[in-house]
Amino acid sequence: MISSPIEEIKNRLDIIDVLSQYIKVQKVGANFRALCPFHSEKKPSFFISPSRQIWHCFGSCSEGGDIFKFVMKIEGVEFVDALKILARKAGVELKKQDPKIVSERKNLYEICDLASEFFEKQLFSTNAGKKAKEYLIKRGITEESIKKWRLGYAPEVVSGLSSFLISRGYKKEEIVKAGVAMTGRDNDLRDRFLKRIIFPVFDLNSQVVGFGGRVFLSEDIAKYVNVPNTLIYDKSRILYGLDKARMEIRKQDSVILVEGYIDAILVSQAGNENVAATSGTALTHFQLIILKRYSENILTAFDTDVAGDSATKRGIDLAISHGFNVRIVLMPKDKDPADIITEDLKQWQELIKNTRSVLEFYFETTFSKFDKKTPEGKKEISKILLPILKKIPNKIEQSHWIQKLSDELKVREEIIESELNKYKSETNERIVKDEPLLQKNKKSRKEKLEERIISLILKSPENLSLIKDEYFKYFSPDNKKVLTFLKERFFNKNFKKISDFLDSKDIPFKLKNSLNQLLFVVEIQDKDIDCKKEIQICLKEIQSFEIKNELDNLSKEIKKAEKEKDFKKVQDLTQEFNKLAQGLNNF
Repeated sequence: MISSPIEEIKNRLDIIDVLSQYIKVQKVGANFRALCPFHSEKKPSFFISPSRQIWHCFGSCSEGGDIFKFVMKIEGVEFVDALKILARKAGVELKKQDPKIVSERKNLYEICDLASEFFEKQLFSTNAGKKAKEYLIKRGITEESIKKWRLGYAPEVVSGLSSFLISRGYKKEEIVKAGVAMTGRDNDLRDRFLKRIIFPVFDLNSQVVGFGGRVFLSEDIAKYVNVPNTLIYDKSRILYGLDKARMEIRKQDSVILVEGYIDAILVSQAGNENVAATSGTALTHFQLIILKRYSENILTAFDTDVAGDSATKRGIDLAISHGFNVRIVLMPKDKDPADIITEDLKQWQELIKNTRSVLEFYFETTFSKFDKKTPEGKKEISKILLPILKKIPNKIEQSHWIQKLSDELKVREEIIESELNKYKSETNERIVKDEPLLQKNKKSRKEKLEERIISLILKSPENLSLIKDEYFKYFSPDNKKVLTFLKERFFNKNFKKISDFLDSKDIPFKLKNSLNQLLFVVEIQDKDIDCKKEIQICLKEIQSFEIKNELDNLSKEIKKAEKEKDFKKVQDLTQEFNKLAQGLNNF
């Protein structure tokens, strides 16, 4: 009996079929291999096990998991979204947790998609729409791009779209909630967009969730109008075009960020498909978290006026604090990417090739404004640059720029660091708190050794007897539970093969995945290893870690006793320390 949608999806989908939709796989014996899609490599180190339905990279990224983990990483989505993607592939219906909210969201998606179709039809089939299309063509946007980005036109009819949506059975309040209409004084509907070119905004699943409208005739009205935040659209969490660009961003390991819809379309059309737009807003914490799924390298093609407290500078500084490598595309004055691409494509290509590090850019522009030889100039320079340096999370990189500032100002590094410490720290604590799934889980050497021992025991279960009761205290609580589980279930139930044990109903689903992963790694990586000898080596190293910890604790107690002038305690602790240290030397 299938106990969950996750198991049902896994039973219906084969990992080779799923992964081969994204990467080219090659059969090697009982397994398959491929070039890892998560890091650059020339020789394939990415292995897939059809029997266990798992994958693992033996290259530099060392990632591994099941089909859910793969889809999460390759699509850049959270587990819930990966579940939905795979459920659709498997034809599995997911249970609706809150039918009312699900129904409301479903209706909003439908309204946005129908609205997009309405706007597209207006662009292609009305006289006013054709003028709007002519404007787009004049700006350099091709017919192909118009269709690819689903561009449209909102007619000069007060409730044209609203009437269309009502005729399709949607309620007034739903249309308002979708953000495409507003309620007038007499409770009548008025379309939000009139006489504007429409740019649909897509989420990462390429579903229309909102719209931006741009005037194209010379009129004294706002150039852009956007839908407000809705149940399915939040401008602080969406980057325009990211749904189309994410795979290329991963491939290029960089994203080109621009400010407008037309900029994004023309940059993509020019061959730089790794482009996304902020839609005129400053970069946000949430947008940066999403971008980090694909690359840590940003090329900003914004207005180069990043002085003072501009929105552009705040966004760039935030990216620096998130650990991004930011480079500036040095744009000519009063020009945006769309202008440059339309006028001279080669110039745009040169600009992309000759980007500057944002820190270099900050240093150059700041030093050009003040005299670094005067005390006043040094002070003003430090006031601008020190808060930026404080935001750099990597201490080695930060040290490099501190040294550079020290050299330029002819001031000792200690003084620079002293002044730096006066500024409030802006670390990535919020990132860790808000987005734990995006943080790389770096395991300690001891944790890796523990997992190594478990994997070797799975390969040769008879060696579980090597883990005596006195060794159990050295293992972390989670791994101690796994070893206890293996001891109780595998041996006590007399399984003949570890494969029979891993296929049994006695083992929890999550633990089964973890153990399969560990076994797969050791089978590929250590075919002819002496498991008994390797386990003994790992156990000794774990013991040495514990002894070192005890020595550290004793060292602290000795210092404390010395401060308290308790010389008898100092002598006793020192003897204990020397005895332990001698034991450590015997390893």
